[in-house]
Amino acid sequence: MSKYTEVILAAVTKLRRHPTAEQVFLEMKKEYPSIALGTVYKHLNALADEGLLLRITEPGSPDRYDRTERHDHLICSRCGKITDVCLRDLTEPIETGLGQRILSYDLKIRYICPDCREQEENNTEGGAR
Repeated sequence: MSKYTEVILAAVTKLRRHPTAEQVFLEMKKEYPSIALGTVYKHLNALADEGLLLRITEPGSPDRYDRTERHDHLICSRCGKITDVCLRDLTEPIETGLGQRILSYDLKIRYICPDCREQEENNTEGGAR
């Protein structure tokens, strides 16, 4: 593993907010001012391809990166915020339902986060006056 690979992996773990490549790049620039954005992309993609990071892909949004420990995600349909949730492992019920062994699954639950819901309610109240 190269120097940058280890540091980029540590940066994603440290940031813990499902960072984009650009956010990882900005974090890396603090300690490695000469690092290029392309280098960060290259290493993030390699780490994801090797299964050392999870790549979260959403249409119309940049890829985000996350740790690989078993967990699922809530994704706000309004602001795109991603929140980790720990639900029970669904491998067995999925396999039973399909009658097939599965290798993995990726559960993304779309919802409207509390901040966006509150903002929506405030806008509705403001317009009703």
